[in-house]
Amino acid sequence: MPPPRPARPAPPPPQDHADPTAADPTGPVRPPQDGRWTVPAALDRRPLDGAIRALASVSWSDARRLIETGKVLVGNAVAMSARRRVLSGERIEVRLSAPRPETVRRRKLEVELVVYADASVVVVNKPAGVSTIPYGDEDPAEQAATLDALVREVLARRDRLRGRAPLGVVQRLDKGTSGLLVFARTLAAKKHLAQQLRVRSMHRQYLALAHGAVPRGTHRSYLVEDRGDGLRGSARDGRREGQLAVTHVEPIETLRGLDEAGAAGVTLVACRLETGRTHQIRIHLAEAGHPLVGETVYVRDHRGPRIPAPRLMLHAAELGFSHPSDDRPMRFQAPPPADFDEVLERLRQPRQKGAT
Repeated sequence: MPPPRPARPAPPPPQDHADPTAADPTGPVRPPQDGRWTVPAALDRRPLDGAIRALASVSWSDARRLIETGKVLVGNAVAMSARRRVLSGERIEVRLSAPRPETVRRRKLEVELVVYADASVVVVNKPAGVSTIPYGDEDPAEQAATLDALVREVLARRDRLRGRAPLGVVQRLDKGTSGLLVFARTLAAKKHLAQQLRVRSMHRQYLALAHGAVPRGTHRSYLVEDRGDGLRGSARDGRREGQLAVTHVEPIETLRGLDEAGAAGVTLVACRLETGRTHQIRIHLAEAGHPLVGETVYVRDHRGPRIPAPRLMLHAAELGFSHPSDDRPMRFQAPPPADFDEVLERLRQPRQKGAT
């Protein structure tokens, strides 16, 4: 039996180089390696790439590459701008093992993305700003960042699959909308879920912020691609053409107004879908005089003030369906994300006198 190999010694911790003599940008270069430094007075207000070049004794190209790939920390934060000015006394660290910021973002997204998954279905909590599927006019980078592509990647890595994980699109959310939706993982599951949509047995409830005092009620109309003014909307004169759309609206909370009389500026509403047509909630509420906060399309007829928001304030909060394999009831809830909550809390604050 051969003798056991000696244990490999652990790598030494990064050294803290605070000596100002290490700040010579004309000195010899070496391959990048881990290190920690305190910025000397000689490098005060120097661009970060120059400081890294001097402190780590690396080439200019290596200094910029370290910064661009997220390997440089100033204080405890990753610094991504080569032109950022460093200050005397700041702590700078080069950490070659640090993941790329895009990798960190994607890992965080993956953890938050999949709510439930089994052999038949996967339920996803979609972030706002992500398209559900590609539409054919995106560049390769944008197509790789669509929701279905991200979910396929997560499932393939988690289940150790080669290539793309099979995934069937059952429902979609607008790019600016956040919240729950379900994908099918088999053809049988896709057919089963599609049938639930057809017979209107799938439960889908949204939270939305809408302009004005929104009353309780049911909106029922036939949606057409062009209602006569270039916008998708309800067929004119009650014609039965296009697709039937039914939205049940329930006001939850009246939020502060924008005028001195205290008239309702916004209403937090729950919208339950009986059907699932493109832009259904947005169209029905806008045509009733209550466009969603953050709306940019269906606001042509809105004459009142518009509440500012970073995106469309619409969130798919509840999802329910019968499981395709055994019909057991499945029910999911997802609270609104931070950007929705921030607008909601801002509108809950009492209006200050003289504010606009």
